[in-house]
Amino acid sequence: MVVSGYRRNFISDYDGLAGQWWDPRGPLAPLGWIARARAEFVPVPHTGAGAPQARLLDVACGGGLFGPHLAGKGYRVFGVDLSATALGEALGHGFDAVARADITRLPFADASFDVVTAGQCLEHVPDPFAVVAELCRVLRPGGTLIVDTIPDTRTARLVAVTLAENVPLPGRPARGTHDHRLFVNRERLARVARQHGVELRLLGLRPRFRDFIRYLAGRREEVRMVPIKSTSVLYLGVGTKR
Repeated sequence: MVVSGYRRNFISDYDGLAGQWWDPRGPLAPLGWIARARAEFVPVPHTGAGAPQARLLDVACGGGLFGPHLAGKGYRVFGVDLSATALGEALGHGFDAVARADITRLPFADASFDVVTAGQCLEHVPDPFAVVAELCRVLRPGGTLIVDTIPDTRTARLVAVTLAENVPLPGRPARGTHDHRLFVNRERLARVARQHGVELRLLGLRPRFRDFIRYLAGRREEVRMVPIKSTSVLYLGVGTKR
């Protein structure tokens, strides 16, 4: 991505937006909308006398936008990101522990987490499928994997790059945020997850139209995302590890 002269589309360059993680009308606002939708797929953990607290890992957690949506769900929440400034924000927004690390080499043992999530990061790395393999590695058998990203379709390029980055609307991402050449093939993502023990169910996401219109009019600060059948613009995958 291009932010104040940084290298294009490099995920750690979110340091340049450190002060805007929680701006409801800033360039990172849509990430918060998607985080809320992702949280709907986080299962209620099994609890019982003497049972250890369930652990959730949010990969490329950024400033912690996922954290508030996990409150009260019963997880100890861990975050990993390349940006040290973003991790500081995450600690102040519901994360119990964070680590600065490359998401293709997670600093955790096999089968360490009950839930692993990765939102809007696979389309920012040169080998998203290596990341998927890592997500599956640190997920315990019976645990839940949740990922969301942008598909390698012409429609996604039109919506996520041509329109989203150039039409002057609130919540517009900075120009250069996305490189369509890194968009993630749906079939291959599902195949790699399957090879590592997770059968993913894919579904699309889109903004709720009424919310979006009210957001543009300045009458609402958050837009709810709704699930749809089409995965051609934005999609989420959820599955359980064998």
